Amino acid sequence: MKLSALRGMQDILPQQIPLWHYIEQKARTILELYNFHEIRTPLLEHAELFLRSIGEDTDIVEKEMYIFNDKKGRRIALRPEGTASLVRAYIQNSLFNNPSPQKFYYIGPMFRYERPQKGRQRQFHQIGVECFGISSPSIEAELLWIVKQFFDTLNLKKFSFEINSIGCSKCRISYKEHLFKFLRDKITDLCSDCQRRFVKNPLRVLDCKVESCREILRDAPVVLDFLCDKCKKHFFDLQDELEFYEIDYIINPRIVRGLDYYTGTVFEVTTSMLGAQNAVVAGGRYDELVKIFGGPSTPAVGFAIGLERLVELAKDSLCLKPKSPLVYVAYAGEDLDREVKLLINEIRKEGFIAERAYEKTTLKNQLKKAQKLGVQWVIIVGEEEIKTSSYRWKRMEDGAQGIGSLEEIMKLLRESNENK
Repeated sequence: MKLSALRGMQDILPQQIPLWHYIEQKARTILELYNFHEIRTPLLEHAELFLRSIGEDTDIVEKEMYIFNDKKGRRIALRPEGTASLVRAYIQNSLFNNPSPQKFYYIGPMFRYERPQKGRQRQFHQIGVECFGISSPSIEAELLWIVKQFFDTLNLKKFSFEINSIGCSKCRISYKEHLFKFLRDKITDLCSDCQRRFVKNPLRVLDCKVESCREILRDAPVVLDFLCDKCKKHFFDLQDELEFYEIDYIINPRIVRGLDYYTGTVFEVTTSMLGAQNAVVAGGRYDELVKIFGGPSTPAVGFAIGLERLVELAKDSLCLKPKSPLVYVAYAGEDLDREVKLLINEIRKEGFIAERAYEKTTLKNQLKKAQKLGVQWVIIVGEEEIKTSSYRWKRMEDGAQGIGSLEEIMKLLRESNENK
């Protein structure tokens, strides 16, 4: 039986890893400059955590979550997103007792049972950011500024910053009523999913990706027309903040996000370079979620970046490859394994990637192996070299050879490394 990865689950191979590491490290560097701290939450959570936060009538819960019973009969879910897990950790560990604001970031896999396609897998990875304790729109603008700076460091261009406000729970009541009236006469023309959403939560209809539904929604009432004074002011202030950062933005009143916990500001960063999967960053405010989960009333905002989509965009501009060993330590003679190990350990202590022959073979074969590995230097250990504490070396690039002490060879390696 030939085994392969599950559909929608991909291997990330060694030749791909340098790009992932580079992107992740750039993210860590910039986020930590803004006082964000890494947090790691479990991949498995009680399913109820996501049912309550995301919303039972959302696509994620209805169609996409991996839910199963464990050996004690508890309903367990693989996390489909990071915010709910982080809010749970924030409350469970009483992090709200620490000085405000509390800023966190996470990098890791999420799971959704979706139809796999370019930029969308069933196991996918996110860089997520969550901030607790700031109600000012300045934090939302700063988060988008961080995204812009991050993308600039990756030499990525051609992004669109799209913002909207879906209002607070109070001003959404009137909007839902008007949206319900608008959709009521068109219910038979909507897709089967939207017909079901219409009854449970008409806002979910706005998130439909079916083209016929999107066409119907072109004339739907706009949530921005129903904002209360407080939500209006917040949204206008956000726009002032974005102008301070000189971030070009688009007001897109159709952004509602597919999760029930959002309130107020929602945003996406999109690109035309990925086809249908055009959103690379998505986020917004969720000021009521901490309280819903039993914590103190806490304003909160965050976003998530799809790593697979980011890697796809960056792979051409950042051609990164795995590091090849700098040195290959070869031997010429019998019973020299101990000396080879001692020498290679000294080289590795200096921080150089080094490889050696683990099996008994000829010097000729070892030199062939060194060439295939792409090393720059070969150091040869023989009986005479051990007696004199001087080793033969060969520079593979031009075939130059010589003899030197360990200290002299280390100097050559350091100079070679500095001049790369």
